[in-house]
Amino acid sequence: MNKNLYAGFFLSLIFLSVSSYSQNKNSVDFLIADANQSASIYIDKNTDPLILWALNELADDVKEITGKRPEIVPTQTISKKGIYIGQASSGLFKSKSKDLSGQWEKFSIKKEKENLVVTGSDVRGTVYAIFEITERLGISPWKWWADVHPIKKEKLTLQLPQKGIISSPSVQYRGIFLNDEDWGLEPWAEKTFESEAGNIGPKTYEKIFQLLLRLKANTIWPAMHPSTKGFFTLPGNKEMAQKYHMVIGSSHAEPMLRNNVDEWKPKIHGDYNYFTNKTQVDKYWQDRLDELKSANNETIMTLGMRGVHDSKMEGAKDLKESINMVEKIILNQREMLSNTFKKPLKEIPQAFVPYKEVLELYDNGLKVPDDITLVWPDDNYGYIRRLSNEEEQKRAGGSGVYYHISYWGRPHDYLWLSTTQPGLIWYEMTKAYENGAKKMWIVNVGDIKPAEYDTELFLDLAWDINSIKLDRINRYLRDWLTREFSPQIAEYLGPVFEEYYRLAFLRKPEYMGWSQTEPTTQIRFSDFTEEECQERIKAYDNLIDQVEMWASAVAVGIGPAVPDGREDAYFQLVIYPIEAAAYMNHKFLYWNLACRTSDVNEKKKYETLSNEAYNKIKELTDYYNEKLSKGKWNHMMAMRPRNLPVFDSIKKVDFSKEVSVKETSKAIKIIKGNQFILKKESKEYQWKTINGLGYSNNAITLFPLKQRYFKTEKPSVSYEFEIEKAGDYEIEIHLLPTHANNFDHQIEVQVDGNKTQFFSINTKDRDKTWKENVLRNSAIVKLPFSITNKGKHTITIAVNQTGIVLDYITVNTKIKMNQILK
Repeated sequence: MNKNLYAGFFLSLIFLSVSSYSQNKNSVDFLIADANQSASIYIDKNTDPLILWALNELADDVKEITGKRPEIVPTQTISKKGIYIGQASSGLFKSKSKDLSGQWEKFSIKKEKENLVVTGSDVRGTVYAIFEITERLGISPWKWWADVHPIKKEKLTLQLPQKGIISSPSVQYRGIFLNDEDWGLEPWAEKTFESEAGNIGPKTYEKIFQLLLRLKANTIWPAMHPSTKGFFTLPGNKEMAQKYHMVIGSSHAEPMLRNNVDEWKPKIHGDYNYFTNKTQVDKYWQDRLDELKSANNETIMTLGMRGVHDSKMEGAKDLKESINMVEKIILNQREMLSNTFKKPLKEIPQAFVPYKEVLELYDNGLKVPDDITLVWPDDNYGYIRRLSNEEEQKRAGGSGVYYHISYWGRPHDYLWLSTTQPGLIWYEMTKAYENGAKKMWIVNVGDIKPAEYDTELFLDLAWDINSIKLDRINRYLRDWLTREFSPQIAEYLGPVFEEYYRLAFLRKPEYMGWSQTEPTTQIRFSDFTEEECQERIKAYDNLIDQVEMWASAVAVGIGPAVPDGREDAYFQLVIYPIEAAAYMNHKFLYWNLACRTSDVNEKKKYETLSNEAYNKIKELTDYYNEKLSKGKWNHMMAMRPRNLPVFDSIKKVDFSKEVSVKETSKAIKIIKGNQFILKKESKEYQWKTINGLGYSNNAITLFPLKQRYFKTEKPSVSYEFEIEKAGDYEIEIHLLPTHANNFDHQIEVQVDGNKTQFFSINTKDRDKTWKENVLRNSAIVKLPFSITNKGKHTITIAVNQTGIVLDYITVNTKIKMNQILK
């Protein structure tokens, strides 16, 4: 692109930004600070310490932007002009906040005459209101965690809707699970940030809790891998959770808030086996309850029992014995809770997580008491395995979701970069909410970094499920980039990130070696054709070019780029994830091309480019750890989690392996899900496109998302394609590998009005097909057909229920492709 084209594009961005971010006629302004003054903040003299902390954060944020720090003044009356902040129950606000009384984490922000009045129904609600203000003033929740430093302004004005803001959470308990922290968070805390604790301790948790409050979250599942000391074993951890009003929960493998990996000592306690060692296990659990009884922490108790670390419960001979024992364990645990805390069980938050083999127990009749929250897990790859049916949605305990945007396990880890497509998070979590999952949402964020964007998206939906509309998923991304950088960068980089996530949807960077884990296999030749390799290389080259352009001090000499002070944030949030993903692809794609060519010079060129890509990843990672933010993040970023073969240099691989020829398919027609020519639907359910979902970026599904079967009149979509010559072809229908409660997703396919064919979509358990599906984010239905007459043809696809997502269709012909012999 030449400089004149850049200039024209830049002017169009200025027009867009002025149009999009100019004063809204339906809003009101409140002046926070200008060159002459700053508004004082008035509070009740008995304001809770956590609210005082948040108020000081607000005052510090204003000072960083304007140079003026608002004064925080205790008062008993609303008289002087200024900002009034506090709980609805305080004397200062009682007469004004009747609609907040008794509500959970609700808040109100209003301009009343010359004052700004900010009230919360409880402590956390008030804190969330304060951080709603800071974010509206341009302060990122990632101010500390991604070095998104405030941008200086001479005048700072808060813009509000005319009627103000009244907000409360869609989901009651919202939070993160720190997991697989061996490669980033733990070594960073141990060696860089909190060396005095030598682990993830209270100083680290304080920063995590502060982040969560800025993201309007309230729950933590603490880190629990062998590298990390149990949360309750380090002095100060539970006290820090209490200070920040953080609710402490624990994962599916850690009942009764016990960190088994660190706390269960076989030499002391014996086997972790309830069949043979019930007395010791009960005492182990009771000890934690006794500790909490004397503390003042909010908790959610995970009930049931699995093995010490993400494994099956020990001792059971068969399924029936497992079910009977887990039911007995839950009853015993509940008796302990009731006896310890002297409360009705319905007043003690409890959760049951049917993860992996535990789901099989539940599906085979395991009874869970009605007041316990069922927390449904995904399949570890972003597809929720099961949701509450109509009967389960009546449970007093409700339901929730445990979701992954980072994972260690088979068929392959994705612990390095965060590439879960935002459209997939939106779809799965919106579907969960519409099917009753409103009690508890927990997202596995791994090491927190570099999962900043996906984490915030998840938690924003948890706070307000309607905050991101079906047609605004990509707009939300642009708004996020606007806050972190600028409107101009947002309009330009929005499509860059959409493509970044789309390319990773087809194949995550961590999967580019076509290897697997548990057991670990060596890298192998890719399934991409030579043409697909070249196209993917070009796509990533384009992303690198666009990211680098805005990293310069001035974008090609025509306008502002990254704001001063946010260069480190740009590296963390943009450069590292996009360029590291690109170079991982380059490393393997160039290796594939080197293996395919017989030209000696071409082979040498591709080998060199492959090795250069590996070195680029190393350079980026070294900069992240050693130079970024003056070494603040040293040891946070690992370029080879678990030392898997995929992360090695290709120098370690023999380029001279013998190559054979195999037959494969080539797509001659690609039809996106939303390119149908005809659709059949009902008044209750309609086909809609989710822009930003699937490899097509235009996947379609039925709305609303509430579970529904179709037994007679089945919704369908029809497509048209043209064939230029007669012959044998194959149609591939690419669907997202979503799950049905009963493993019974089914589609009906009809080509040119011929006999309808039926295909079951779901895989059961973690079989070979499921592994293939999650690695490529696609469940593929293949339909061979012969055509005797060229011209136009039609294909109609009908579905038997909601929850089936159609991504795209290809019409394929057979080609020859080189492959490496084993």
